[in-house]
Amino acid sequence: MKEIVVVAGIILDKDDKILCVQRGESSKPYISKKWEFPGGKIETGETREEALVRELREELNITVGSLEYLTTVDHKYPDFRLIMHGYTCRIVDLSSPELTEHLDSCWLFSNELKELDWAAADIPIVDLLVN
Repeated sequence: MKEIVVVAGIILDKDDKILCVQRGESSKPYISKKWEFPGGKIETGETREEALVRELREELNITVGSLEYLTTVDHKYPDFRLIMHGYTCRIVDLSSPELTEHLDSCWLFSNELKELDWAAADIPIVDLLVN
C-alpha cells in the first residue's frame, strides 16, 4: 500500500478560532469535498515545519509562525496510507487566507468543528481539539 506523509496546520486566529478548508472534487469519494486542515506533502530535504510553512503559503497565500507539534495521525484509506503530522500555528503577516486549491473555508471554535463533514484522517485531530 502506498504511503503518503504530510503535514497539516491547525491555524488559530486571535480568538482561537480554527481555520477549516474544504477539499475540491475528487475521483476518490471518501475525500471528495470533505473538510480538512490545510497542508500537504513533505518534499525531500524539508523538515516538517518547513513543509508546513511552504504548503500554507502555496495553498492559502499566508505566512505562519508559532508552530507547535500537536499529534500524528496514521490512517489507512482504501488505496493508500496517510501519515499526517499536525501542528498548531498562527498567521504572522495579518493577511487573510486566499483559497487557491480549496472550495470553501470557515473559522470555527473547537466546539463547532463536528458540524463539518471531515476527511477521515482529520477526525482524530478534530476529536483532540474538541476534547
